[in-house]
Amino acid sequence: MSQLSLSTSAALTQNASPRLQHAVRLLQMSSQDFARAVREAVESNPLLEVEDGDAQRDMQTVPHAPPSDWSPSSGSGRIPSADSDGERAWERSAAPISLRAHLHGQLDLLRLPERDLLLAKAVIESLDDDGYLRGGLEEIEQAVHTMALSPEPDGQEIRMAWRRVQGLDPAGVAAVDLQHCLLLQLHTMECVTTRDLVRRAIEGHLKAVALRDPTRLSEALGVSREAAAAVCAKIRALNPSPCRAFLQDDVPLAVPDIVAVRGGRGWQMVLNDAVMPRLRVHSAYARMFQQRKRHGESAALSACLQEARWLVGNVAQRFATILAVARAIGRHQQAFFEHGPLALKPLKLQQIAQEVGVHESTVSRVTNNKFLATPFGLHELKYFFSRGLSTRNGTTCAPAAVKELVSELIAAESPLHALSDAAIAGLLAQQGFSVARRTVTKYRQALRISAAPERHRNV
Repeated sequence: MSQLSLSTSAALTQNASPRLQHAVRLLQMSSQDFARAVREAVESNPLLEVEDGDAQRDMQTVPHAPPSDWSPSSGSGRIPSADSDGERAWERSAAPISLRAHLHGQLDLLRLPERDLLLAKAVIESLDDDGYLRGGLEEIEQAVHTMALSPEPDGQEIRMAWRRVQGLDPAGVAAVDLQHCLLLQLHTMECVTTRDLVRRAIEGHLKAVALRDPTRLSEALGVSREAAAAVCAKIRALNPSPCRAFLQDDVPLAVPDIVAVRGGRGWQMVLNDAVMPRLRVHSAYARMFQQRKRHGESAALSACLQEARWLVGNVAQRFATILAVARAIGRHQQAFFEHGPLALKPLKLQQIAQEVGVHESTVSRVTNNKFLATPFGLHELKYFFSRGLSTRNGTTCAPAAVKELVSELIAAESPLHALSDAAIAGLLAQQGFSVARRTVTKYRQALRISAAPERHRNV
């Protein structure tokens, strides 16, 4: 028979206290989430208040734009949230206009009859984000059907509205496919003879144009090889994506937690006052708590007081940690603030953790969703960390620096001879950077730059 036995053992376990858990949550929040949490805490806790002049300041969200004023710090580790004119130290970019807004604005200037205007607007609303009407006439008819116009528009009216939108800027809008898009741009060519040749090439021999085969095209069109090559060049000058300029990426909005300013000892990191609330325990209610305590009614107020003291202390700790990490980053990346991304140095979380005297996980939390405003744009703090890439002379550089170099090489390329990823890798090797072609491809895609054939075609 088996026997049951009882035994006891002692073990030490480390559990995070509620206050520590609260501090960790605050530390890893973005500026927007942090502001929301503080606002909710102030509204729910009567023992919390914000000092006058700072609590009511609206948090500004700005696109990734460089600060316009780089005045030295006063030495307090903080900067004022506004200059003497009441403007922010960084500028806000104008919101890009959408394709539909651009087209509707042109329609409004035509002073069309209301029925014609409604039909044209229906065409615009049927376009996809690329400016194409891939469903053709049927898609417009479906949109018009929901408008309940009386009498119901016939096919001729709808086609007229469609052609009216096709006459708007940019040329090529409201096409059903690539061939149609290119044909809609032919009116920009002045020479009738050239225009007719280009039309024939687009309508019947677009594949030869895509293959850049002037010999095959010359035979198909019955013209010389030189004339066929000129036709190819004319077609490549047309834009297969005329509405690309209106595509709006999801531009990340962010508030700089830290701003880099030039001081007497180089670039210094200072707190952005706009994201730092001045919290304190409400003195009047604190006195009330002392009175209630004597009457045995302290349970609810005691909890509020404890939460208020935690929040005040944890908010101060949050910004002290962010500032300490940012200053350590600044000491390592001084060259970046002078020369830009090409001067970025490899940097590890462990190095900063040792300098600041915190755990590596704390640095990781600080660098996520915390932003630093620099002369070269607004960057998340983790942007400054990367492993080093070896160079031919035995030194190391940051991948972000190589990515910036890829961008510069592409920007400087000849419009007629776009650089392939392999060619870029070769140019980097000549400058001492050993980077594989697939790595160049990854960097180019991260920069949202098209491949060489597309860049050549879009000239």
